[in-house]
Amino acid sequence: MGRAFEFRKERKLKRWGHMARTFTKLGKEITIAVKQGGPDVTGNPRLRALMAEARAEQMPKENIERAIKKATESKQGDFKEIIYEGFGPFGIAYLVETATDNNTRTVANVRSYFNKCGGSLGTNGSVAFMFDRKCTFRVKEKEGIDLEELELELIDFGVEELFEQTEVDKDDNETKVICIYGEPTSYGAIQKYIEENGFELISGGFEQIPNVDLKDVTPEQRATLDKLTGLLEDDEDVTNVYTTMKPADE
Repeated sequence: MGRAFEFRKERKLKRWGHMARTFTKLGKEITIAVKQGGPDVTGNPRLRALMAEARAEQMPKENIERAIKKATESKQGDFKEIIYEGFGPFGIAYLVETATDNNTRTVANVRSYFNKCGGSLGTNGSVAFMFDRKCTFRVKEKEGIDLEELELELIDFGVEELFEQTEVDKDDNETKVICIYGEPTSYGAIQKYIEENGFELISGGFEQIPNVDLKDVTPEQRATLDKLTGLLEDDEDVTNVYTTMKPADE
């Protein structure tokens, strides 16, 4: 198994601490997807994947409809996806993805979090080269599926890595999930295969995979870095935070 598996295994999956944060994030992403590809799910694969994720997260129908309506109302400000790069203390690189309708507010907040924890906001390109952007899908495992055969078949659709993991929901129910990674340009082809071959799509999107060795830190250093990560993740404009820090459980 490759780097995407290691990243998925190592990364904290808590991302969003409670339901309201999850709905806010999905709402912004749905609005952006509609702005970019229109409200018709038939011709908008990104929107279809987000709708599947919203259902999996039990996002209320009215929240989804509100996000779509926001995208089609000209009086509403546009959410823009902006990536900030920086360094936390102890040489740990940070890549911070945001969706914002006020860049002045967002950059000021992100800079303040770095400064508060002894880090610094960097310039474009200072950190991005340490990460590779990949499209990623999570589907429920089908009974009797052979992962090796599936991976070989999906190579022709742009898949670079595929593996299985067990996920536990808030009610302690376990689900076997197949994680699929590929180049961003392969997003549409991979999603089409998933939909046409009877897989239940849980989510589809993009992730930043570190392409450098993750750095080990002491427990004391980790506490400071976790504080920075927490401040960033708690900001309503932030959608994802990626770092080059090695996880605590290794």
